[in-house]
Amino acid sequence: MEPIWAVGLMTGTVLDGNIDVALLKTDGDKIDTFGSYKLTPYPGNTRTLLEETLRQARAWNFQGPEPAIFAEAEEALTRAQSKAVRDLVESAGLSMAEIGIVGFHGQTVLHRAPTKERLGDTRQLGDGALMASILGIKVAYDFRTADVRAGGQGAPLAAIYHAALLRSLETSGDTAVLNLGGVGNITWWDGKDIVVAFDTGPANAPLNDFIKRLGLGEMDRDGTLGASGKVDEERLAGLLQHPYMTAPYPKSLDRFDFTAAMADGLSPADGAATLSAFTASAVGKALDLLPQRPKRVIVSGGGSRNPTIMAMLKDRAGVTAVSADDFGWRGDAVEAECFAFLAVRALRGLPISFPSTTGVPQPMTGGRIAG
Repeated sequence: MEPIWAVGLMTGTVLDGNIDVALLKTDGDKIDTFGSYKLTPYPGNTRTLLEETLRQARAWNFQGPEPAIFAEAEEALTRAQSKAVRDLVESAGLSMAEIGIVGFHGQTVLHRAPTKERLGDTRQLGDGALMASILGIKVAYDFRTADVRAGGQGAPLAAIYHAALLRSLETSGDTAVLNLGGVGNITWWDGKDIVVAFDTGPANAPLNDFIKRLGLGEMDRDGTLGASGKVDEERLAGLLQHPYMTAPYPKSLDRFDFTAAMADGLSPADGAATLSAFTASAVGKALDLLPQRPKRVIVSGGGSRNPTIMAMLKDRAGVTAVSADDFGWRGDAVEAECFAFLAVRALRGLPISFPSTTGVPQPMTGGRIAG
């Protein structure tokens, strides 16, 4: 298959009020061209609606009928993201007819990992058929459900894209890709056939929630507050005893599995420092589980712009941490690019999840296609 232009969309569980939208030219195996990327803010009322939707989703917890707000939020976010796609494509000097497919991740409102007793559950809001009708092109969406129904974790899905990025950079297994969004996830590739991926632990979600709860803004911008505080080492040691830290992969997390309550009773500065240290230390625990412990991690996502967390990765995870931007990648765009890449793989019927990434019994494709 010749490479085609695809658009990828991502709105993370950290709910920063933005839509990540990126153009990528790919055949679903190799990356041909990195296209334009934009961070498009949601309308204010849509962000408020999504925050309330997440709150109601936690109360619902997969029990009984879905909350009525899901349908309202799904239509609002689908229309907002459709506009973001059109705006990006037109600003890049392309027409919608030149786009082969859109990868529409949707908004995760709840994710529950599987156990030995039951399958997992996952729910992303996003009406692929509505987006396809608005844009007049094919849309791949609902990427996670098939994996979960087959017994997989449903996450993380970025591994095969991370491996494609590493292919031209590193084949020794000494480098892994670390994404620090609401939750952290790691991808390790042996340079040949084996790709391993799993969620490392919390990343920005508890820290951002802590900052918001204090009325100090949306995030610990530039890691300033965390850098000024002192880590509560005793509390951190207790947090690191959580069974998730040493549980074998595959494994995944919901963004509320670890919360801002971990910093209850601490000063703003010490709370930010302790939550940042937990994020970094959890990465260290994750690296210990890999078939080969990497010497370097290439970091994408919002956490890559927090110098305090980046420094703590060296001190507490025992690894050299380098921003994805330093390699010519676009750290903020990696997740959106990933879903453009996965959309093309879905179009071609290629697998997007694997036994060593989500725990499915065999490699499997995923995502429904509308349009």
